Amino acid sequence: MADPAAPYDLAELVAVAAGAAPQRPALVEVAGRRLSWAELDGEVARVASGLGRLGVVAGHRVLFALGNRAEFVTVHLGVLRAQAVAVPVNPRSTPGELARMVADSGARVVVVDASSAGAAREAVATLAAGLAGRTTDLDAGLLARAVVPRVVVVGDPAGPEETSYAEVAATEPRPVPPLPDPEKLAALLYTSGTSGLPRAAMLTHRAMLANIAQVAEVHPPMVREDDVVLGVLPLFHVYGLNAVLGAVLGQRATLVLAEHVDAGTTLDLVAAHGCTVVPVAPPVLNRWASVPDLAERLAGVRLVVSGSAPLAAEVVEEVTARSGVPVHQGYGLTEAAPVVTSTLCSRHPVRGSVGAPLPGVSLRLRADVEDPGEIEISGPNLFSGYWPDGAGGPGDGGWWATGDVGVLDPGGDLTLVDRVKELVIVSGFNVYPVEVEEVIREVPGVAEVAVIGVEDEHTGEAVVAWVRAPGQDPAAVADAVRAHCAGRLARFKQPTRVEVVEQLPVTGTGKVQKGRLRGMERRRRHGLLD
Repeated sequence: MADPAAPYDLAELVAVAAGAAPQRPALVEVAGRRLSWAELDGEVARVASGLGRLGVVAGHRVLFALGNRAEFVTVHLGVLRAQAVAVPVNPRSTPGELARMVADSGARVVVVDASSAGAAREAVATLAAGLAGRTTDLDAGLLARAVVPRVVVVGDPAGPEETSYAEVAATEPRPVPPLPDPEKLAALLYTSGTSGLPRAAMLTHRAMLANIAQVAEVHPPMVREDDVVLGVLPLFHVYGLNAVLGAVLGQRATLVLAEHVDAGTTLDLVAAHGCTVVPVAPPVLNRWASVPDLAERLAGVRLVVSGSAPLAAEVVEEVTARSGVPVHQGYGLTEAAPVVTSTLCSRHPVRGSVGAPLPGVSLRLRADVEDPGEIEISGPNLFSGYWPDGAGGPGDGGWWATGDVGVLDPGGDLTLVDRVKELVIVSGFNVYPVEVEEVIREVPGVAEVAVIGVEDEHTGEAVVAWVRAPGQDPAAVADAVRAHCAGRLARFKQPTRVEVVEQLPVTGTGKVQKGRLRGMERRRRHGLLD
């Protein structure tokens, strides 16, 4: 039976925090702005009323392309308090990407800042042209549910027919009738789209609140009321949005907001703001592993959390040894809002695992526990399907197949093997790219690697490795990779080609975009790329 005292609306969390600890700092921007819980609650109320003045009503979608700043939080919570649906997207999206997401979501309002205003204006112009019958790249299905949205500008001056955020946030707050329905839609979160076009996962208030509550039940706790949490992970991404911001809201902690920082700057921010919990992506920890004075620079930190992509066991051990701070990682997905497992939940930690399921989350494999199998999950934190019709959501019994492959040990810890969609099938044999990547990482000088499958007329598919090795001779690195793989892998698993590059394409959270690599291979196959 549900707890009758539990919140049914995400925006209620900030009101509860304001009532319990009005003067405690809620948000701290690196640039200097600070908001207490009472101040944050007040601005959320004004934004909700301001959106109402722009015509936003319950169920309308509001898309925002903002960096890690206080206005991201006030817009996100203001949208929810207005009983509307939040659609946070990458502020670095191209005009074409924005046009598609605005059209797909049917957003009535688009909120932008200096980093995204130009692309958003171009996207809105494209959308207006499509709705006027002119030729665009938007297909008829998208245009059928699209409207020309109002643009709200944060920081910079608003243009003609636009509205400034300051005007929205200056609106006299008025009560918004509550809708005590936990199944109402809270957010549309666009997946990375590594295969095909991005799709928006439909996350209800029930799903997002459930994961916040599940994280809160983990012991030792991920976030406590007295914690100062570093907010460098992109808030538009589900990891930053609900695993970081959501946990801060749930525990009434303090969030330090920053963006576009490198590994060294991150360490400076930790020290300058007295951060005690540091959620980061694997690339940051990869660089920290060689920092000589890491213990001194992480003094005062009680917990480092890694997510969004697999983290090598060697890095966990090295950073922990150098810093004396425990490094924990987990496994999650947008569709699970997002956290599924954590090493904080492990009774008997297994080297290289991503931990055991959170309280309230169930996990099973489509195979015997001794063998790799596709991971299936169930729990109240699961999404309701993909926008707009709810297709692809949980099936019979509430179980949902993640598309990831893993192994469960007898103690319940999960070790990731690979993505089902990334399996490479060579002459009928399955090749898990992660296995090949782990071997290639052993080659001296290799900093990063991504393995994909490409079409091959003889074997169906072949293995290709893309390698980043800064300062190394590309030909020598390629030879070393081939020689090492020959001694460590069966022949069908060995790369038929090794591409040594200066940079690999990555997402905002550091995950290699294998879809872009596959696209480059397709262009090469068709003679469009040397």
